Amino acid sequence: MKFLKPVLLLTCLSLLIALFGFEKNDNTIKVKNYLPQETTKVAYFASGCFWCVEAIFESVKGVEEAVSGYAGGFTLNPTYEKIGTGKTGHAETVAVYYNPKIVSFNTLVDVFFGSHNPTTVNGQHPDYGSQYRSIAFFKTTEEKAVIEKTISMLNSTIYDGKIATEVLELEKFYKAEEYHQDFEKRNPNQSYVKAVSIPRLNKFKKKFPTLLKQEKH
Repeated sequence: MKFLKPVLLLTCLSLLIALFGFEKNDNTIKVKNYLPQETTKVAYFASGCFWCVEAIFESVKGVEEAVSGYAGGFTLNPTYEKIGTGKTGHAETVAVYYNPKIVSFNTLVDVFFGSHNPTTVNGQHPDYGSQYRSIAFFKTTEEKAVIEKTISMLNSTIYDGKIATEVLELEKFYKAEEYHQDFEKRNPNQSYVKAVSIPRLNKFKKKFPTLLKQEKH
């Protein structure tokens, strides 16, 4: 579970947000005032809690926006509550909007594999269940080839053939509820964020310093 304390408060909050409404399937304007450019491309990755994954990709140069959502399953219009049962087939997924002139799909795949343990089946510590499994999604044969080549290389050089990451063609991405978007950034003192998300982000930054955006002061 993502929360180190009871989830009653979050459940109530999600119900209140639902009353105000949000577009679960909005794939054009992803969050607030962000509007993709004509040249913007999108890549999709699942590697555990999407609060963590979103923050990692948003720290990368060339990434314009990262949006938390759900993909890889069979349930129509999934919600956070349904996802939590592990019965929807979906995984917590992040849509990464990027400028291909600044960062390549190949680099984003490297970020994906370099920011989680791809050998863990159905989860990333401390979250376990099919909704937290590792998936690299592709939309084209070229993207699939990049992912498979990277897996083959990592299996032979680092992971001894133990990578458990699924390689799936993206069929549908469902945007998650608004309160999940930029969660880590907006809730730096939340217990899970302090204990898991921020340390995971800092570990990534230390590993890939040349890929990071210049911090604003």
